[in-house]
Amino acid sequence: MSVNPAIKKKRPKNLNLTKVRLPIPALVSILHRASGVFLFLMIPLLLWALQSSLESEQGFQQLQAIAAHPLTKLLLLVFAWAFLHHFFAGIRHLALDARWGVELKQARLTSKLVLIVSVLLTLATGAWLW
Repeated sequence: MSVNPAIKKKRPKNLNLTKVRLPIPALVSILHRASGVFLFLMIPLLLWALQSSLESEQGFQQLQAIAAHPLTKLLLLVFAWAFLHHFFAGIRHLALDARWGVELKQARLTSKLVLIVSVLLTLATGAWLW
């Protein structure tokens, strides 16, 4: 059985994933999933913080002292970005499910808007934290 050369597709033999450029809608979609996983994994820590803050005044003060540390503020900033990105990308995905913004130009625009709005609001949150 011979393979017709007209049908044979030229595919890369050694795909270098570091050189592949994703389209911006794909990047937003991947970040949406990653931020969702991060938020899910943060649930136990957030529940512990809520329990500590409500348990006693001393627990609340300890939590305030922990939150004042720069690394904790950085973690809170990452959490804020993950929440904001996941929120706005989720709205974008709901719009796509309703068949709004499925054209390539609109999809690129809404993807850029998700990235810009989430970063700007994260920077505003960072300014408020520090």
